[in-house]
Amino acid sequence: MTRVARRMFELLEPICLVTYFADECNEELAALGHRTYWDGYFASRAAPLGRVPAQVVHAAFYSFADGEAARHIPSAWETIPPEASVAARERGSAASLRRILGDELAGSPGLVRAADLTTEAATSAPTEGRVMYAGMRTLPVPSDPVARLWHSATMLREHRGDGHVAALVGARIGGTEAHVLDALARGIHPPESFGRLHHLPTERLAAVMDGLRERGLVDCGGRFTDAGRETKQRVEALTDELAAPPYDALSPAELDELAAELEPITATLVAAGSH
Repeated sequence: MTRVARRMFELLEPICLVTYFADECNEELAALGHRTYWDGYFASRAAPLGRVPAQVVHAAFYSFADGEAARHIPSAWETIPPEASVAARERGSAASLRRILGDELAGSPGLVRAADLTTEAATSAPTEGRVMYAGMRTLPVPSDPVARLWHSATMLREHRGDGHVAALVGARIGGTEAHVLDALARGIHPPESFGRLHHLPTERLAAVMDGLRERGLVDCGGRFTDAGRETKQRVEALTDELAAPPYDALSPAELDELAAELEPITATLVAAGSH
């Protein structure tokens, strides 16, 4: 099932990523009154948690540097209710999918079947220890197939993300450190140039790199050591293992069917840049 979880992640992730790479979601959030991309991001993604303080959002998201959540939460909710932000995110994401997939694929029986099977998996897993996933589970599942596919894929993404955070915590890898290891795994060097890192203060990045060197995870040139590569691989393997439970709800035949229905959808999205 860990192989299934990895394969489903590869197929479903481009569906989720339209939220962040395409224009429609940002336009919907801006129309509500969110001043910046990150105001809309934090407000809409954290909205299923309710009006929690920035410290809780920081803990749940895990990968952002200290103070980043507090620049947007709770101010992003002061004039725009969380419910409005999460609805705008869904509208914009579904609109992006429809535009990229085109009428034929977006309206196909295959997409409807993929949405149904994805929803069955996404609504079946235990919520204990899964803060972001549990928040998503409180939201109504859309009736429209395209919106339902996006919503359920995003539920599974948050479920996987909760497990990834648990794996990182167990390996004593902080959020910024995780971005360094991810950059190195992607072949990005220096890792400080990675898009999730380059905006951080130089002193902060230097301290993170020094800490990873002291632990023997990166070498003096800022590249993986054997121990660092093994740690990254161990975290990813545990993430896959922890992401597997939702797919227990589907039979082997249904899993094969879901993969087959998702493949043309995912290929179209990847070709458009959603990866």
